[in-house]
Amino acid sequence: MRDDRGLTVLRIVEQAQRTDTGRQRPHNEDSYLARRPLFAVADGMGGAQAGEVASRLAVEVLHEGLGDGRGTVAERLTDQVVEANRRIHDRAQNDQASAGMGTTLTAAYVDRDALVVVHVGDSRLYRWRSGELSRLTADHSLVEELVRQGRLTPEQAAEHPQRSIITRALGPEPEVTVDSEVVRVEHDDVFLLCSDGLTTMIGDDVIADVLGRAATLQDAVEGLVDAANEAGGRDNITVLLFRVESDAGPGEPTRVHAAAGAADEQPTAVLPVVGGAPAPADPTDEDASTAAGPDAVDGEPGAATGRRARRRGVRAGPVIVLVLVLCIGIGSYFASQTVYFVGSDKGLVVVYRGLPYDLPGGIKLYRANYYSSVPVSELDEATRSRLLDHQVRSLADANDLVSRLERGEVVRP
Repeated sequence: MRDDRGLTVLRIVEQAQRTDTGRQRPHNEDSYLARRPLFAVADGMGGAQAGEVASRLAVEVLHEGLGDGRGTVAERLTDQVVEANRRIHDRAQNDQASAGMGTTLTAAYVDRDALVVVHVGDSRLYRWRSGELSRLTADHSLVEELVRQGRLTPEQAAEHPQRSIITRALGPEPEVTVDSEVVRVEHDDVFLLCSDGLTTMIGDDVIADVLGRAATLQDAVEGLVDAANEAGGRDNITVLLFRVESDAGPGEPTRVHAAAGAADEQPTAVLPVVGGAPAPADPTDEDASTAAGPDAVDGEPGAATGRRARRRGVRAGPVIVLVLVLCIGIGSYFASQTVYFVGSDKGLVVVYRGLPYDLPGGIKLYRANYYSSVPVSELDEATRSRLLDHQVRSLADANDLVSRLERGEVVRP
């Protein structure tokens, strides 16, 4: 079937999903939505069961639908993610039991002729096409940033002790930046949404092997979850799979209409969202786009325009540097607010939010997030030295350590 403009329409012909607590966590903090045409995975984090609350809130907001508001599907779906962030943050501020909670969120919406993706955190979206597995999202994590900077190899990142630290999530801050992308879809594409309980246990090669051998998507889901558990099952595991067919048939890619925003798997934008409104794209600079080409010389058509463009570039240089420095500073601050460490204050074990550094002028890059009921004096010397070493951790890891101490368990940080 094609719409009245002759464009191909996509349809979901098969889906399967499963969530599993894993072998080491006491309860499941993952939530998911698998209601055509929208699929989403949220991986909660926080002490007690606050992570479960955060992930559930995120999924509940998406379950409300995109509404009838104006804008593209990508813009409306982004608005829903921003609303989820607001509700989670408000709950964390007003409910002591939920303080510091947050969640990742990766969602995919099957539009008429494209897949719309929104993403925050380190849950992932993959595409399985013609026997090839491709990752479509980039983790918002500390080690992924180091890989992008060339400071770590992907192999080193897979074994890095701080690989669980994420740099972006819903809930910790009142505002959030949402990655948004419109992906071109081909006939018989299969998409995989999963929490990091899968990807920290098995590599992409194992995922591809399971998908290649499975007779059905349900078989693939069961195989992936089982493989993650067999590898240790250290975290909750959630896996969603869905297969899309195009009425164009095999070998003919779908044609993306203009309202979708883009084609050929180019990101529509990384949308910085403040107060619920996506930032507008930069307007096109007509002078720059018509500047003289490499063969132009003074006195020939286009040369004056070229000189104006070059002069504008010289004047803009210091401003660009200042903006870049400011962006790096802001990014570093927000990154510091998504990591945690365990320390002590007033004789008690404390979970701190931020980095364990003091700057000149009495500026601290951390603040107390949770005071436990455990006196430092009750810890043996070996545990004290290991636990209070100011090692940077994820909120889930820090809260898990302190929770076990409060329950009287012996911990080995």
